[in-house]
Amino acid sequence: MYQNYITGQTEFVLNYDYNVPKNHLVRLIDTFVDSIPQEVLLEENVAVTGRPLSHPALMLKILLFAYSRQTYSGRKIETLLEENLPMRWLARDHSYSYHTINNFRRSEHARNLIKRTFVYFTMALTDHGLIQNDAVFIDGTKVEADANKYSFTWRRAIEKYHAKLREKTASIYDELVEKQVIKEMKPEMIESIDGMELMAEEVEKEITNLDEAIKQEPKIIKGGSVRKRRRRFLKKLRRQLREDLIPRAKKYERVEDIFQGRNSFSKTDHDATFMCMKEDPMMNRELKPGYNLQIATHNQFVLDYALFSNPTDTRTLVPFLKQFHGLDFFTHVVADAGYGSEYNYTTLLDQFDKQPLIPYTTYQKEQKRKFKNDPTKPQNWQYNAEDDYYIDHLGVRFSFYRYSKRTDKYGFKRDLKLYRADTHQSSEELDQLAKTPGKRQRYIQVNPTWNYYKAKVKETLSSDEGKMIYRRRKFDVEPVFGRMKRDFGVRRTHLRGQRAVENDVGLTLMALNLTKLGKMINQLRPFLVNNQKCELQFLIKSKIIVRIFLVRS
Repeated sequence: MYQNYITGQTEFVLNYDYNVPKNHLVRLIDTFVDSIPQEVLLEENVAVTGRPLSHPALMLKILLFAYSRQTYSGRKIETLLEENLPMRWLARDHSYSYHTINNFRRSEHARNLIKRTFVYFTMALTDHGLIQNDAVFIDGTKVEADANKYSFTWRRAIEKYHAKLREKTASIYDELVEKQVIKEMKPEMIESIDGMELMAEEVEKEITNLDEAIKQEPKIIKGGSVRKRRRRFLKKLRRQLREDLIPRAKKYERVEDIFQGRNSFSKTDHDATFMCMKEDPMMNRELKPGYNLQIATHNQFVLDYALFSNPTDTRTLVPFLKQFHGLDFFTHVVADAGYGSEYNYTTLLDQFDKQPLIPYTTYQKEQKRKFKNDPTKPQNWQYNAEDDYYIDHLGVRFSFYRYSKRTDKYGFKRDLKLYRADTHQSSEELDQLAKTPGKRQRYIQVNPTWNYYKAKVKETLSSDEGKMIYRRRKFDVEPVFGRMKRDFGVRRTHLRGQRAVENDVGLTLMALNLTKLGKMINQLRPFLVNNQKCELQFLIKSKIIVRIFLVRS
């Protein structure tokens, strides 16, 4: 037996009323966005004439739900608005083109709005007791850019070719001065584009004068015309200046402006920097264009994020914490050894007044018995604090020599103490051991500030509270990257440009937060309702997502 099937049917009418379930994720997204104040959602200085703009709240809801369903293409989101019933319910049955969707998520207003959503999400988590004030966990990962991996531009190559171009320009300048075509210019003008343009104009004037003079010459001149030879020479230089040197100089200066302190960028996405990715299938450490994504988490909820062009994490911690809105909520900052440095410890303790739970690079190595029993390490040498000298494992005494200061390329200053081996030891054998193979006195450098921070961090990490908090890092921040790359499939960005990529990553992380919160609510709802211990409800008017009222028995 088969179901009824009528061929030639020309019309099929189905009248229905659709409403999403109460525990559906789309309701959580709708309530969360509506809890954000209107003055935050709406853009300032909006034109009062012309076609009205799409409401930011509605666009944000559409993008959050689309990202939660792993739909990142503007055209696929447009199709989702037409075919997906929860999406149609969320969009109030409005339809938008992919141009409107893409323009909104690339805009500066969307960037500010997405950043503010993390602020209100953090406030909501705090109100409901899902955030404690003990620690915030920070980590980073590399996200590949939506760019061609062979579209690289290296700063060292540009500097090399630009230097050769300046040398070529200087040689042309010398020839023109020698031929009395141009007058002498200031040294800084010779290699600049303005100076090259001036040289080309003077050459053209000289060629024009030569043309007029050549017209007055007889047709046949014994030995050839000197003016014609001079004109051929100047035309060659003019062509070289106009068609080669000046365009290349403009290109190099434009490219140098794009670098902004970086060593490389992609021609497809100028804001992407070439760096080693954690996903390296070929195992050859191939450099690919990407961004360094930094996030701050608590209970596997992303509280804030930022993108950097630094391939390493050491220089990203302080800039990230300066823009982190929820830093005052926590007393400890937890991160892995990639963030351990004197500059980071100094800033966390002195400027932010936070306790770092960040091991330094050699922390694990120093805990091993082999390191502790190694007599060649200066950390294991005998030190006399009263007279301020060291004695190494050979018996050579190193007395304090002088203070020293060092400034790295980022401007951070370090105060060092130099200890030099005494010229007169207790025996001739020690006198020989006090010298290097080159017959110079041995010396060591000691950084007291760095040793103080290392001891302080070691003490904190060795305490029971420090061990308990640092242990949570592995299952707090690491799973977030796992969910983002595995479940949401975001191993590569979907947009190009720093601002657009920030919006794209922010929408992904907020969709990840709401998905996790929705699962928590759905798991708690049956248990709480069946046991009649508390009531779970939505409170939109009070700007709160979910509140749990405990009923005392």
